[in-house]
Amino acid sequence: MYLITNVRIVTEESILTGYDLVVQEDKILKIVPEGNDERDSSLQVIDGGGGYLTPGFVDIHSDYIENMAAPRPTCLMDFGLSVRETEKHLLSHGITTMFHSLSLFKDSEYKRKPIRDPENVRKFIDLIDKTHTGQHLIRHRFHARFEIDNFDEVASLKAYIKEKKVQLLSFMDHSPGQGQYRDLKVYSDMVKSYNDVDDESIAEMIARHQAKEKITLEGMREIAQLASEQGIAIASHDDDTVDKLDLVQGLGATISEFPITMEIARKAREKGMFTMAGAPNVLLGGSHSGNLSAAEAIVAHNIDILCSDYYPPALLHAVFTLQENYGLNLVEAFKLVTLNPAKAVDLDREIGSIKAGKKADLLIIERIEDNYPVITAVLVNGKLRQKTHYPERTGRKASGAAAKDQELPA
Repeated sequence: MYLITNVRIVTEESILTGYDLVVQEDKILKIVPEGNDERDSSLQVIDGGGGYLTPGFVDIHSDYIENMAAPRPTCLMDFGLSVRETEKHLLSHGITTMFHSLSLFKDSEYKRKPIRDPENVRKFIDLIDKTHTGQHLIRHRFHARFEIDNFDEVASLKAYIKEKKVQLLSFMDHSPGQGQYRDLKVYSDMVKSYNDVDDESIAEMIARHQAKEKITLEGMREIAQLASEQGIAIASHDDDTVDKLDLVQGLGATISEFPITMEIARKAREKGMFTMAGAPNVLLGGSHSGNLSAAEAIVAHNIDILCSDYYPPALLHAVFTLQENYGLNLVEAFKLVTLNPAKAVDLDREIGSIKAGKKADLLIIERIEDNYPVITAVLVNGKLRQKTHYPERTGRKASGAAAKDQELPA
């Protein structure tokens, strides 16, 4: 059992001061007035240093594990090592539940990733599944990103779903001329950033991709139905028209990932869908593809989930950026990375907020120099998994003749 004290507790409704939190086994037991008689010998006391006590972050879209497994285009690390090392990184960034977004991608003109070859995806899916019963630091889940021209992997995707190895499914179409690449210049610039090609070659690539065959609506409906029967949430990727929203919602999609414009994000919310943007978008001040500004959409109540996408540190820093630069209420800012994503994948009965009876996935977040937010403690399933201590600032001894006695930098 733990008693967490000297913290500001971020609940679903407000930030509580003057209270402690008691953890018993893997659950949050109760919130009690600070300094009461709960401090008996059975409790380990964790002093939060006056920081925030928040739920662990729930990240439902990130391909970060691909970069850990393939740090160079032709370099594949051991996959077991990659999972183990990835979860250490994620834990340090406060991510206690991760939906690894592995791509069932057929081909790409601008950047081939061997990590996305079918046999490698299968290895990772099996490793992620094994973490559910093995030793692990965080909660690992599999987000199947299915590119709708990939006929070769339809049977495999269905098998993964039937084997209960998929926890989130998204339909993707990265064809130039629509979605993320509706602006063909953006697509052209992307290709050129990875390949030494001329405009004529790019035009041929665009024509080839625009003409390629895609899975039929009936085929998508069959996959979606199978997912729905297993209780798997369904997402749509890069929505750019109301017609597409209508289509995917008809398939059972409840999440709109990375809506391209403010108008489409607003329409998705009006239709009752969850809407998601990347936290790096907030830190960069906008989309690297020239699409929706996540911060502006959040302020307008058109985005309700942030994911790390490709940069795990972004979740923590986006929360405080939204508060400090855009005036967002901190309670609502934290929901973007905790309760709202948990709701979207139907995990909010167990995780996503600080409430008695929920899993004790908890973070202590302190502010150091220049109010820089840092995570100093992480609990997952009621166990302290990480504790970080930042030393107090130290002065320097006098300079000049006594230079040799100067205190060395820490």
